[in-house]
Amino acid sequence: MSAPAVVLSLVLDLSVTSTALLITLPAVVYTMFGGVQAVTWTDVKIMGLIIFGLFAVIVAAILGYPDGVTLTDGLSVAAATGRLKVFDFSFDLTNQYTFWSGTIAALFLFCSYFGTDQSQVQRYLTARSLDEARRSLLMSAYWKIPLQVLVLLLGILVFTFYVFNPGPLLFSSVHDQRLREGASSAAYASLTEQYEAAFAERKAAAESLSRARAASDVPGIASAQDAVRSGETRVQQLRSGAREMVRQSSGDKTFTDVNYIIPTFILTQLPIGLIGLLIVAILMAATDTIAGELNSLSTATVIDFYRRFWGTTADDTHLLRVSKAATGAWGIFAAAVAVWAAELGSLIEVVNRFGSFFYGSILGVFILAIGFKRATGNGAFIGLCAGMGAVAWVATFTKVAFLWHNVVGAVVVVIVGLLVSAIDPKRRAQPA
Repeated sequence: MSAPAVVLSLVLDLSVTSTALLITLPAVVYTMFGGVQAVTWTDVKIMGLIIFGLFAVIVAAILGYPDGVTLTDGLSVAAATGRLKVFDFSFDLTNQYTFWSGTIAALFLFCSYFGTDQSQVQRYLTARSLDEARRSLLMSAYWKIPLQVLVLLLGILVFTFYVFNPGPLLFSSVHDQRLREGASSAAYASLTEQYEAAFAERKAAAESLSRARAASDVPGIASAQDAVRSGETRVQQLRSGAREMVRQSSGDKTFTDVNYIIPTFILTQLPIGLIGLLIVAILMAATDTIAGELNSLSTATVIDFYRRFWGTTADDTHLLRVSKAATGAWGIFAAAVAVWAAELGSLIEVVNRFGSFFYGSILGVFILAIGFKRATGNGAFIGLCAGMGAVAWVATFTKVAFLWHNVVGAVVVVIVGLLVSAIDPKRRAQPA
């Protein structure tokens, strides 16, 4: 489920389907009638609101530390649990986040996203000059890393906040309430008591670590770090048990409450006015993302398919009506996908997992078109099919991390595309 869907479900207790429609419909409407100009200006305004929201959550998390606990104390707790480990140089294709997947595999993902994705390319095409388009692309490069660091820091600080302050066993209030009132209420109550005891032990260990650091007690620091790690393991085991109870009681085998953590923090720890502002920021960020994708999908549908095969003689007015209809159709499809992917895990991972299924193969087609003059249309098309098939096979039958799917798709498309082009009759018909 998208972050705004989680927030609205928490606030209004709506069904996933209703929430998805509430988020999707406004984006569909203003994209249908405003086009890329509405999308672009919405981007500009939302960006400032999102950055403000990130800083607001970070400040609230830091101010929520108990007296005597500093920011460095919180970061030391995060480090003790392994959450500040920046580099992992192991070359393990099944490990999702290593130095190599972040540099090699992610390079293929970002080259495809910023270089071939219609939602990004449409922004370059609306620039007033080539230099302005270049500056837009470079701005994305300069700002992406700092913003990602800010988002990751936010996650770390919210984690440490809940080390020193009581947090729910389940961050999904709806499922928490159902377990408390359902047939498993006794078992869940027992699990809650164990969790509260484990939380108290972890908090005491974290406070001991803070005192040991203040006293520069090296043996005490090492002992407290071990206690923090032990307490964290116990807490995560109990939370995992609670999630498993939800899966068994609801039949949803993929349930996870990871997407409820930040919304829960916002709703319970921030002032009322700021809560409303941040909910608006989350909602607008989601509709902004949807709007850009809907506009690009509509453009590709009309230009690459409808006008080429059915509307060869259509005028601009007719094509505009078809474009609006295509936007609405893709919006309905997007809402359906959001409902289906509601509980697949962390939002960032779900988005990148979906994108990695396509992005590598799309990049491979562009590499063929730009880098190999002898590549033919048939070679590119068959290569694209082979690349996506290879990614589907790897994703289904292996444990290779999804970031590497981009590499698999691009490499297979280029190799198969070149082989097919070499025997394609259309190539022999080309001048030497």
